[in-house]
Amino acid sequence: MRRADRLFQIVQLLRRSSRPVTADAIAAELETSKRSVYRDVAALIGQRVPIRGEAGVGYVLDGGFDMPPLMLTSDEIEAAVLGAQWVAGRGDPALARAARDLIAKIAATVPDRLRPVVLEPAVSSGPVWKPHEIEQLDMGQVRAWIRAGRKIRIDYADEQGRETRRVVWPILVGYRETTRLLVCWCETRDDFRTFRTDRIRDAAFMDDRYPGRPAQLRARWTALIEEEHRRYQAAAAEHRDGLETPVDQ
Repeated sequence: MRRADRLFQIVQLLRRSSRPVTADAIAAELETSKRSVYRDVAALIGQRVPIRGEAGVGYVLDGGFDMPPLMLTSDEIEAAVLGAQWVAGRGDPALARAARDLIAKIAATVPDRLRPVVLEPAVSSGPVWKPHEIEQLDMGQVRAWIRAGRKIRIDYADEQGRETRRVVWPILVGYRETTRLLVCWCETRDDFRTFRTDRIRDAAFMDDRYPGRPAQLRARWTALIEEEHRRYQAAAAEHRDGLETPVDQ
């Protein structure tokens, strides 16, 4: 990797991380030495790139710094096109249009030598599944209500067809291959709940705002999911160790 490319990648790596990044981690990703990382970071700081570092903690890139737009590698372009293809085939109509517009904007902006990566990509998202054809829910309005932090009253049918009415605080729309999920705080259960959007029979978009910010609720939900995942991994490891323990005969 050329040094100029390495400097660019260091800034990219710091920009995408929400936590300090150690020299070891940078060196491992860029397949170079820690000494080279130290020299490169010093060079970036000398060029007035706002990087802060602390021994034993790592480097962070201060907010407000940006680079010229669309300085993309072919891998980055393919990643963006693949994601946009997936959204164009599976997102709600507004998101699908935005995804197609994104591909067109990338194609119009990148250098000529990279345009074939957009127009003739070597990657594909596979067969298209269109969840909006079986949903009653206006997902564009759901996303707007999430951003606004407003409540939704839903009529929901579970797997057995039993219907309940809930008032929920929507925080996230999750995508799986064949379903979409609405992650919410449920006032009825006084806890986080996940609802399949194709099982929501009706929805009333309320003017009431819920307490706190959506980002705060998403952080709480993410922490709970991560803790649940850690407990699952610990239990699985304990079970595995138990199977491997020799038994005296």
